[in-house]
Amino acid sequence: MRGTGQSEAVEMYLKSLALLGGAEQAVPASLLADRLGVSAVATNEMLRRLVRDDLVQHEPYRGYGLTDAGREAAWDVVRRERIWERFLVDHLHIEPAVAVASACQLEHATTPEVIDALDAFLGLPATCPQGQPIPRGPGDPVRWGGRTLAGAEPGEDLRLVAFDEDDPEILGWLHHGGLAAGSVVHVVDVAPHHSTTTLSFGAGSLVIGRTIAGAVHIAAVEGGR
Repeated sequence: MRGTGQSEAVEMYLKSLALLGGAEQAVPASLLADRLGVSAVATNEMLRRLVRDDLVQHEPYRGYGLTDAGREAAWDVVRRERIWERFLVDHLHIEPAVAVASACQLEHATTPEVIDALDAFLGLPATCPQGQPIPRGPGDPVRWGGRTLAGAEPGEDLRLVAFDEDDPEILGWLHHGGLAAGSVVHVVDVAPHHSTTTLSFGAGSLVIGRTIAGAVHIAAVEGGR
């Protein structure tokens, strides 16, 4: 994949739309505004521009989705950011939460030649430090689907596969709590309506609220821990 040639603002909108599932289904503009932390007015203005540029398509009463061109551009941005995250964490030993913020800046300023060389230097890693896939073509996934911790049941032994969150504060809280992509945990308790989930693991225990639990993808541990 090549560089997008788009402005930083456009790249952020396309990336966010991709991570909200905009390549598979229409996404309401309100969800995009919430993820980016911008006003509804600013979001709608940018979406009109992206529709005009054939990067995004509008589905009345449903929302906005990526066109083929928009998907290719979004995938490239995601790849660049996650490769930088991998380098910052693995080789500079920067905490994942700090690496996310730095990679978000670096992704916009890196030429295709540099990112290709960095990818090769890292050995073409499959995932970023949050466990999310690094795409290398428009057909590759950019996010894990399936079960999340919000649907876990007491007594389950689980592996934390990937984190959806890119909020440095939340990632930092999880990291300092002892959790990372690949961690194996035991579900000790689930409060009514899954409002909180209590986990135990090698480093201790942690109580996670429903919102954060919904951003943690899980897989069963075969035969228990």
